[in-house]
Amino acid sequence: MHVNGLIDRFDELPNVTWVACADTVAAVSPRSAKPSSRRANLKRAQEQTGIPKVYQDYREMLDQESFDIVIFCPENARHGEVAEAIAAKGVHMVTEKPMAASLSEALRMVRAARAYSVRLMVNWPTTWSPSIRAMKWLIEGGVIGDVWEIKWRNGPSMGPLSYTTGDDAFTDEEKGSEWWHQMAPGGGALLDYCCYGACLSRWYLGEPAEAAIALKANIASHYGDADDNAVITVRFPRAMAILEGTWTTYHSGVPTGPIAYGTKGTLVNDREGVKVYTTRSYELGKPDDLIEGEPLPEGRATLAEEFVHHLETGEPLHSTLDMLFNVEAMAILDAGIRSAASGKLELVDNLTWCIG
Repeated sequence: MHVNGLIDRFDELPNVTWVACADTVAAVSPRSAKPSSRRANLKRAQEQTGIPKVYQDYREMLDQESFDIVIFCPENARHGEVAEAIAAKGVHMVTEKPMAASLSEALRMVRAARAYSVRLMVNWPTTWSPSIRAMKWLIEGGVIGDVWEIKWRNGPSMGPLSYTTGDDAFTDEEKGSEWWHQMAPGGGALLDYCCYGACLSRWYLGEPAEAAIALKANIASHYGDADDNAVITVRFPRAMAILEGTWTTYHSGVPTGPIAYGTKGTLVNDREGVKVYTTRSYELGKPDDLIEGEPLPEGRATLAEEFVHHLETGEPLHSTLDMLFNVEAMAILDAGIRSAASGKLELVDNLTWCIG
C-alpha cells in the first residue's frame, strides 16, 4: 500500500499529468477489497487520484500508453520482471523499498535500466526524515567516535493489514490471500522491515557488508506461509548491525531507532529527534543533546520532487535512493534470507559474486 503515498506525492506537483494505472495479475486471488488491499489501492488510484484509465494487466497498459515516469509497487518478487518491461519502453522508474526480493532480481533491474538508458529510484520513507539524515552527519562528524554497531527495530506492528478496524478489519483468511503473507511473491517481515536496517546500516557505516546470519519465523500468522518475525545480524569490516523486523508487536516499550553505538557515545533516533548520549554513566539519564534535524532542501523535500529534480538537472539522487546503493542494501537482505534457510553465516555477495 506504499504506492498510495508515492501517488500522493507526485499528485502534489503542478507538472504531473496522470495517464493510466494497472496491477499485476495475482497468483492467489485476493478475497477482500477493504482499504490497503491491492484491489482497494487500484480503486483509490482511479477514484481518489483521478487516474483516467485502468488496465487489468500492466503489460497491456505499457503497450497501449506512453509515459515519462512509471511508479511500480507490485509484489516484491516481481520487481525485476516489471522493471524490465517498463525499461524496455524507455520509461524512467520509481519503486518502493525493498528493491526486490533477492539480489539476482535487483540486478535484473539494474541491467534493464542500463540497457535502455533509463533512471531508477528506490524510495525509502526514512529518507524523508530530517532526524534520519541528521544521524548521518553526526556520525560523520565523529560525535560518538568510531561507530561499531547499528541497531534497527521497526515500531509496533501487527502486520501490514492490521491498521483497519470495525467492518474494514481483515479476517485471517483475507490476510492470507494478500501477497504480503505469502512467501513466493516476496511477503514477510524480513523483507518488509529488516530492509530499513539494511539500508540505514549500509549508509551510516559507509561501506559494504561482508556477511550475515539470520533467523525468521512465522510465529502468529499461520494463515499465510511468510515470516512474521526476523532478525539479521550483519558483519561489516569494522562494525556490526542488528536488524529486527516484527509483525507481532503491540508496543515495543523502547525507541525503535535506528540506534548507533560508538566508542564515545550513542545516538538514539526516536519521535523527538536524535538523542545524543556522550556522558559516561551506568544510570539511565537525559541525553546530552537533542538534534531535530534541519529542514529538507527546498524543491527536493519529497520523493516526487527529488526524482523530477534528478531528471531535469542530472544531479545525483540522495544516496539512499540510488540504484547501485540499493543493490548493496539488497545484498544484505539476500544474505539474511539465505542464512535463515541454511542456518549458517552467509557471505554478502556483490555485483560480481551474485548467487542465484
